[in-house]
Amino acid sequence: MFTCDESMGADTTDLFNYLTGYSTTQEYRKVLVAPVSLLKKLEKMIQREIEHAQQGRKAHLIFKVNSLVDPHMIQLLYQASQAGVQVELLVRGMCCLRPGIKGVSERIRVTSIVGRYLEHSRLYYFHNDGRENVYLGSADLMSRNLNRRGGCFPVESKEHILHLRERVLGTYLKDNSSARVLQSDGSYIRPLPEAGKDVIDVQVNL
Repeated sequence: MFTCDESMGADTTDLFNYLTGYSTTQEYRKVLVAPVSLLKKLEKMIQREIEHAQQGRKAHLIFKVNSLVDPHMIQLLYQASQAGVQVELLVRGMCCLRPGIKGVSERIRVTSIVGRYLEHSRLYYFHNDGRENVYLGSADLMSRNLNRRGGCFPVESKEHILHLRERVLGTYLKDNSSARVLQSDGSYIRPLPEAGKDVIDVQVNL
């Protein structure tokens, strides 16, 4: 079961009071809120991953969102790929980024999961040289979410981070039933299970 500390509890209270007009507070301790801190923090953490790659350290990003259309974020992810960051994107719907372009996005893989149930959760994973950071929330990588409305909160328990990386994201990335992989020309292909390998449907197996 997820728990939150006093700082996140206070942030949530301040945010709801602001949204309902009972407070003018717009400073938050840990929760990322648009337009105050969400875009800046995500940008900072992507840049940090780029710096790790440039220093020869392992660098890895995994984002699960419904849409990826914000031009600034797309350029940042291209820069991450070019710097040597492994970028795995689970984007259910609109995706304006093109993976697999030589010299631009060779280290980016984009997968869309469309099954019986709506894929609505958003999850941001940053390897951070082994000091992993995970954020959950409502924000897609769209200008309206990053600049006007949207938010994320950090997962701070190592146990929960491990579960989200290995069990949740790991299963999504292995899906060979509902998954479609985006190609550099904008088309999608369906990865088929290898001979002798199990069929993995994240909406069934997770």
